[in-house]
Amino acid sequence: MAFRWKNSLKDRDVTEESIFLNRRQLMGGAAAGLGFVAGSAASAAEEALEPNPWEDITQYNNFYEFGTGKTDPATYAHALTTTPWTVTIDGMVDRPADYAFEDIMKAMTVEERIYRFRCVEAWSMIIPWNGFELADLLDLAGVQDGAKYVRFETLYRPSEMHGQKANWIDWPYVEGLRLDEAMHPLTIMATGIYGRDIPNQNGAPLRLVVPWKYGFKSIKSVVKITLTDEEPLNTWQQLQPREYGFYSNVNPNVDHPRWTQATERVIGGGLFQPRIPTLMFNGYEEEVASLYEGMDLAKFY
Repeated sequence: MAFRWKNSLKDRDVTEESIFLNRRQLMGGAAAGLGFVAGSAASAAEEALEPNPWEDITQYNNFYEFGTGKTDPATYAHALTTTPWTVTIDGMVDRPADYAFEDIMKAMTVEERIYRFRCVEAWSMIIPWNGFELADLLDLAGVQDGAKYVRFETLYRPSEMHGQKANWIDWPYVEGLRLDEAMHPLTIMATGIYGRDIPNQNGAPLRLVVPWKYGFKSIKSVVKITLTDEEPLNTWQQLQPREYGFYSNVNPNVDHPRWTQATERVIGGGLFQPRIPTLMFNGYEEEVASLYEGMDLAKFY
């Protein structure tokens, strides 16, 4: 690709590992994001916090395949079998196949690197994801002319993901991107955090990360990727179309029907620290605004 993202975040900006892994203690009773722990961070606030023990790593998560409670993933995610793992890539591709995770990793080894991304939900921090560009994976399968969208599916295995026994969601969990969004260098498939394999409750072994969108767009434990010429209906859009649209870009100028999206709370400063302004496209406006030129971002939310 001609364009490669220039990482402006420094090592000192990255949220300390122990802080990220122990967000339950930091959040207290605050609401959690739906997809991945998010954040644009302030390093001074991070440095003021004492390291927390590793035991708290999985104590505050959203992964409804394991239940709706914040501690459910910690309790039940160990039941998930992630080896072997295959990702079906089908639809409008030249080489549709079931790709073994090990083969994907071998093909992507040269490109795999650390991405220090700002990401945002109700709170914020900076997380270094290990991974590779989604575009490289799609190129492996060969995207055909006429493809316009990419549809993703999470694993459906109620025997191991007991939350799927509840019928409030039409399982499996589904997400989607426009093809140009998917091919953007900021869109990655993450395989690790802080150089470690992603824990089950965070979406092992392979998850999407789209840093200029809200967390629920970053689908976990991906087992299927379909190239299509039709816009896919994602899970939250299907459940609450008034609240969740297809794009889900971070736009502080448009409120969620039930809360403001204009500000965020930086992890590390305590629950009483003043909230800070949320940045358009979560701070990646320069890199991605051109994707939406001419669109009404209040209508296409």
